[in-house]
Amino acid sequence: MQIYMVGGAVRDRLLGRPVNDHDWVVVGATPEQMQAQGYLPVGRDFPVFLHPATREEYALARTERKSGRGYRGFVVETSPDVTLEEDLSRRDLTINAIASSADPASPAVLFDPYGGARDLAARVLRHVTDAFREDPVRILRVARFAARFTDFSVAPETLQLMREMVEHGEADHLVPERVWQEISRGLMEAVPSRMFEVLRACGALAVILPEVDRLWGVPQPPLYHPEVDTGVHAMMVIDMAARLQAPLAVRFACLGHDLGKGSTPAEILPRHTGHEQRSVALLKGLCERLRVPTECKELAEVVAREHGNLHRSSDFGGAALVRLLERCDAIRKPERFAEILLACECDVRGRLGKEEQPYPQRQRLAQALAAVQSVATNTIAAHAASIGLTGQKVGELIHAARAEAVAHWPGIGPGAH
Repeated sequence: MQIYMVGGAVRDRLLGRPVNDHDWVVVGATPEQMQAQGYLPVGRDFPVFLHPATREEYALARTERKSGRGYRGFVVETSPDVTLEEDLSRRDLTINAIASSADPASPAVLFDPYGGARDLAARVLRHVTDAFREDPVRILRVARFAARFTDFSVAPETLQLMREMVEHGEADHLVPERVWQEISRGLMEAVPSRMFEVLRACGALAVILPEVDRLWGVPQPPLYHPEVDTGVHAMMVIDMAARLQAPLAVRFACLGHDLGKGSTPAEILPRHTGHEQRSVALLKGLCERLRVPTECKELAEVVAREHGNLHRSSDFGGAALVRLLERCDAIRKPERFAEILLACECDVRGRLGKEEQPYPQRQRLAQALAAVQSVATNTIAAHAASIGLTGQKVGELIHAARAEAVAHWPGIGPGAH
C-alpha cells in the first residue's frame, strides 16, 4: 500500500500558494485493508475514507469508464492493480495531475507523468488526456481556474476540445447544482471575468447562461458607459466586486443587474428603457433553473430592479428616499441593504475610466436609513390608537414621520454629498 498527495495541494505548493486542503490517493489497497487500519468509509460513488486521526480524505486509486451522457454517466472501477499513473490520467488538467510522496521529509519527490510541472512553469491550463471530453463539468472547472490563476492561458488544443464538447451537446447535460457550484466558486476568484471569457470562447456560456451571453454586442449610451458594450460592462462590474472583496451574493447581483439589456428592442438602442423589469424577470428564470440560493436570488432581484433609482437618489427628497428604502426592505434588513449599496457602487465604478469614481449615494443612503431607524414607531402607533386610528392610517403617520426625519437629517437634503 502506497500513499501519495495529489491534486491541488501539490499544485499550490509548487506555485508557492497557501495549501488549505490535502487530497490523498492510495495505491495497492482494498477497502477491507483500509478499514482494518482504522479508516472510516464515506464515499458514496467510489471508495473514499477518512483518516482515523486527521479526518482528511483518502481515496483508493481508480479508473473511470464512460457509460452515458453528462456528469453522472460513469462507471468507477477500483482495485489494488490500478496504478498511480492510471489514476492521474482521469484528472482534468495536467497541473492537477501531479503526485508527491506522502512523506513530508521528501517533498521534492514528484510523480508527474503528464508534464504538469512544465505547464505550471509555462502558465498553461492543459487537459491531461482525451478522456477530458467525457465530463462536461471540466469545461466549467477550466474556466474557474482561469479566473483564479490570472496569468495562465488555456492551451489552444484544450479550448478546441471544449468547443467540440459543446458542439456535441455535452454541456446540455450539466446538472444545475454543479453549474451553480462552479459559477459561484468562479465568481469568488480573483478576476471572475476570465471565467466568463473562457466560457464564451468555447460556446458554453450560451448554453448554461444564455441571459449573460446575450449581453455582448449590445450597445449602451457612451455618455454613461464609455465602455459601450453591455457585456464588457458586466465583466468590469464583477471584477470591481472582486477588487472590493464583496461576498458572493453581491457578486452574483453584479452579474445579473443588467440582464434585461440583452433583450432591449433594437429600435430603441442604445437606450434601455424598462430594462430593470426585464432583468428581474430573467433573473427569476435563471435562479429557478440553477437553483440559486435564496439570499443570492433576493439580493440580485432588488439590485436589478432598483439600481437606477439608487444611483439617482442624490436628487430625492425625504419622502422619496423613504419609499426607496421601503422597496429595498432596508428597514427590516439593514445588513442586506448595505450589500445592495455595495453592488451599486460596483456598477458605477465598473465602467471605463470610472474605476476610482466615488459613490456618495452609498453614504447618503446609509444616513437616510439611520434617520428612519431613529423614528420611534411604537410611540406613533400608540398615539394613533389613542385617537382612534388603525391600519393604513397608522402606516401613513409612520411614513410621514420617517420622511420628516430624513429631510432634517444632517447631510441628506436633495443634492447633498
